[in-house]
Amino acid sequence: MKRIDISGESDLSRTRRARKMFRALQEQFPHAHCELDFRTPLELLVATILSAQTTDVGVNKVTPTLFARYPDAAAYAGADREQLEELLRPTGFYRAKAKSVMTLGQALVERFDGQVPPRLKDLVTLPGVGRKTAFVVLGDAFGLPGLTVDTHFGRMVRRMGWTDLEDPVKVEAAIGAMFPRKDWTQLSHVLIFQGRRICHAKRPACGVCPVARWCPSYGTGETDPDKARKLLKFELAPGATRPPGVPEPAAVSPV
Repeated sequence: MKRIDISGESDLSRTRRARKMFRALQEQFPHAHCELDFRTPLELLVATILSAQTTDVGVNKVTPTLFARYPDAAAYAGADREQLEELLRPTGFYRAKAKSVMTLGQALVERFDGQVPPRLKDLVTLPGVGRKTAFVVLGDAFGLPGLTVDTHFGRMVRRMGWTDLEDPVKVEAAIGAMFPRKDWTQLSHVLIFQGRRICHAKRPACGVCPVARWCPSYGTGETDPDKARKLLKFELAPGATRPPGVPEPAAVSPV
């Protein structure tokens, strides 16, 4: 397969190509979802803050005990700092994270009656909450469309040639204009799944990528299907148990 040339591509052609790639990624990852475990908007907000500089898997190991001990905003606001820090130690940067969730709890109690507000303009005023975190909560806790421009999302849209912008807010606006609002949350999920499982930062598995035919970065990583399959992560890794209905990554056929 040859790498496609997108030089001179019109805005309309780029949008059409991006939507084709999104549909293919939806087929590859029909189960794509937020990988932080939560039951309430507060739990998701706290878990998202804790996920900075660590993995969702690592956060999920800590949160069952955390959520049981601190069931509401008031509990975080009145937490014993040392006890909270010790509980958060495995997530890294635990002192800063303990301070963040304590001040978050205080702000929620003082300004929002202890409830997580379902509005972007309110969420971004909370300690430790930026647009990325706010959109995670809006999309997955409240069902309101939003684009989560995290590290994986940004890498994917630039590598796939959807935009060359770097600033997350500008990326959000550019990509949001290419897709209906109703697709924004799921678009975030499938791009993050793609970035975590196939299109890795250092060694992308190009040879089994479901969108290789439309990708101007094809060949950045391993193109041999057998070698590429060994690079897969999480449930796509060789020998891993696959969720029901998730297709096996196919080898990329040369054209």
